[in-house]
Amino acid sequence: MAAEPPESANQPNVRVIHLLPNLLTIAAVCAGLTAIRFGYERDFEMAVRLVLVACVLDGLDGRLARLMNRCSEVGAELDSLADFVNFGVAPVLIMHSWLFQDFRSAGWIAVLIYTTCCLLRLARFNVSSRSENDDPPSDFFVGIPSPAGAILVLLPMIVSFAISDLPLIPPVIGALHICLIGFLMISQTPTYSFKNVAIDRANAKFFLLGAAILTAALLTYLWATLTVLALAYIGCLIWAYLTSPNSRETKG
Repeated sequence: MAAEPPESANQPNVRVIHLLPNLLTIAAVCAGLTAIRFGYERDFEMAVRLVLVACVLDGLDGRLARLMNRCSEVGAELDSLADFVNFGVAPVLIMHSWLFQDFRSAGWIAVLIYTTCCLLRLARFNVSSRSENDDPPSDFFVGIPSPAGAILVLLPMIVSFAISDLPLIPPVIGALHICLIGFLMISQTPTYSFKNVAIDRANAKFFLLGAAILTAALLTYLWATLTVLALAYIGCLIWAYLTSPNSRETKG
């Protein structure tokens, strides 16, 4: 969420710094749209980098709005629309340009399925967010969040960047992969939110050291590190499915 509080709408002026969360959201949309342009210009590495930039900005704008106490319903809607463009449209169009040169019609069906699933996922998230404002935050999302879905749908590209001699996956496999990620976004699959993760104060220094190492790895070996992180996230999805309370109730 990124916007000024409702009471500021009655004031003639607004401080520019209070618009910063909104500016980050707009910058994220610009990154996502520009990623589509680079995708159809076949500069795929730059396209994926811009989607990653959109992911980072998406993670910052809402947190900044909360820190500045500038949250509002308008900001929430703006953030949701930005998520749809950046994670529901841009990644799958980039994949369409990369993989479906000779199968554009069949590939387009997969694009429409993924985009529709992302739209439904965001709508469901918005409704549940409004209805659970007074509830304590959960340790789990229902379905894969749209930013994670964007990275997972781009995973074949990321792996191909990390391993330069790797042949392209067959288009039919790519289409099934895109549809699978879309279905996982609207599924009841529990996924860790990581928002409530806490560490012992004595271990904070090790956490900071690990963050520094991860940052260095991303800056030095971006594609290989992203591949490892994406595979680790898939492992977290499997673990969450096996250990979440909802999963245990279903199995019981």
